[in-house]
Amino acid sequence: MKFSEILQKLGADDLSSSLTSKESDYVAVTTQDPEITGVAAIDKAAPGNLSFVEREQFVAEIRQTAASALILLPDAGLQAQATQRGIAWVATSQPRLMFAKALALFYQPFRPAPGIHPTAVIHPTAQIGADVYIGSHVAIQAGVQIGDRVCIHPNVVLYPDVQVGERTVLHANCAIHERTQIGADCVIHSGAVIGAEGFGFVPTSEGLFKMEQSGCTVLEDEVEVGCNSTIDRPSVGETRIARNTKIDNLVHIAHGCQVGQSCAIAGQAGLSGSVTLGNRVMLAGQAGISNDVKMGDGSIATAKAGLHHDIGPGEIVTGIPAIPHKLFVKTAAIYRRLPEMYQALKQLQRHNIT
Repeated sequence: MKFSEILQKLGADDLSSSLTSKESDYVAVTTQDPEITGVAAIDKAAPGNLSFVEREQFVAEIRQTAASALILLPDAGLQAQATQRGIAWVATSQPRLMFAKALALFYQPFRPAPGIHPTAVIHPTAQIGADVYIGSHVAIQAGVQIGDRVCIHPNVVLYPDVQVGERTVLHANCAIHERTQIGADCVIHSGAVIGAEGFGFVPTSEGLFKMEQSGCTVLEDEVEVGCNSTIDRPSVGETRIARNTKIDNLVHIAHGCQVGQSCAIAGQAGLSGSVTLGNRVMLAGQAGISNDVKMGDGSIATAKAGLHHDIGPGEIVTGIPAIPHKLFVKTAAIYRRLPEMYQALKQLQRHNIT
């Protein structure tokens, strides 16, 4: 499709086909309207591709790219570079977001047509919505409720009384345990286990006594859970993942955790029991959080951080145990100088002895 068509589909409705300047967040100025056949990273783009630049440091890439069109920041220098090379461009304060929306014009994930495979086993009390796809060897147990246009890929197991909201996708081989509630527009990837028993045992003189996990797990709308991640249910109450939170592969969220809206949790992160995350919290890879710790809105734990105490809104922590990131950077600089400092100390000790 033409570059101008893409802009119109993305909401820049009053841009003309000549792509003349426009007073808004989106500004495009060029004399050409190239045919766009796909999207690509700026260093891999070929003629006909649309790409994006989100930092001023990428001037060199603009000079070298073969892309036919670019999404840029509203930066005169970047725009001049693109214009000099005859590359069509559009400027926005959020290039990555606009690129993500453009990508969706060229690619949509595989979604089978509605229908129920003959090998699926569905309990007669289950309620199945309209236009649902249920793949081969799916097991749907008693009392399950499935909303309209849900997609359930092969070998998925839904335990009794599970609820799945409209348009949610359950990928192959995931397991949804009893009483779990999954909202609309969620995505559960392959191998994920939602609502399994939490790790609840009471120490006794005779060993560990199993505490039954009678609670449930709730995923609100637009939650995504990556491959082989686990979200456990508690002994009482609920484990809740709030709207629009995104969970990477190989993440463990223990019983009774409360995760706020629009959080991002990267691979191999782990939350112990009853952890509370505020809204828009970010956990980098392998971050670990101890029991009952609370993270405030907008806080960040960097890679491999180990949290043993609460942190406030907007704080960034690093290290094991986690400390404020700026302090960690200072201590790391000192750590690199320890051999030098040790030698200096030895010299002082020898001097004092003599």
